[in-house]
Amino acid sequence: MDPDVDHYRILGLPSGEEGAKLTDKEISKAYKLKALELHPDKRPDDPNAHSNFQKLKTSYEILKDEKARKLFDDLLRVKREQQRRLSERDGKRRKMVSDLEERERASFAPDPSVKAREEEERIARQLKEEIARIRTMHANKGDPTMPDLQKESKGAAKGTMGSGGSGLDKAKVLKVSWEKVGADYSAEELRELFSKFGEVEDVVIKGSKKKGSALVVMKTKEGAVAATGSVSGHLSNPLLVLPLQPAVAAEISSAQKPVESDKINNLVGAGYQAFENSVLSKLQKAAEKQKG
Repeated sequence: MDPDVDHYRILGLPSGEEGAKLTDKEISKAYKLKALELHPDKRPDDPNAHSNFQKLKTSYEILKDEKARKLFDDLLRVKREQQRRLSERDGKRRKMVSDLEERERASFAPDPSVKAREEEERIARQLKEEIARIRTMHANKGDPTMPDLQKESKGAAKGTMGSGGSGLDKAKVLKVSWEKVGADYSAEELRELFSKFGEVEDVVIKGSKKKGSALVVMKTKEGAVAATGSVSGHLSNPLLVLPLQPAVAAEISSAQKPVESDKINNLVGAGYQAFENSVLSKLQKAAEKQKG
């Protein structure tokens, strides 16, 4: 008997575990149908007709014998298990090859620690930019975390605080104004401009839709004096810088025009606003002249 012959398949029946469950009646029925198909009388032109019919009879005799069929089913089971083991071994071999290829690719890949460090630096830069944006936004609106300074600055603007008191020293405070006709100013921009004349303690943005203004608090009185009349800002929208306390104007450097110093010393009430508008007009005309 050829061990590679599947007797279930010879009879046209399913093999393996399904074939082992077939009944004798099902096997006999299948044999009769197959015998009619392969009988030599039905195949006079087939030189292998007799041989094929003998194989059919042999397979049927094996499957009809209880002991022979059991041995054949055991043989098929062993073959299936062997095939499964080979398949698993091939699967493991393929996985080993895949793992080896993956390790080789990883050895040429960028160092993960370097990539992580670059990602960390990128996020840190973005966070720094976001913090700067938030600070600028709050500076434009006025810092809500420093209400006392805003209150003191507003009080100083109304002349309600003495320079010798325990509050804000008006001699160190500058009133800055500009028309909102060109580039606007943020608290950070003003701080950068006035820091050229000394340390800036705080900048409080005020103003309206048509006119911008701010209070700039210098750390020293000398810094306030140096900045007065010296900061011009954008040519398209110059700044008017005046001392919050008019008496400070007397200490402005003699290099400045005497006429402007005299006007600053005498600023009171409506005259202060008139002088402010006059200076702004002159600065804007000068800017337009430079553009022309």
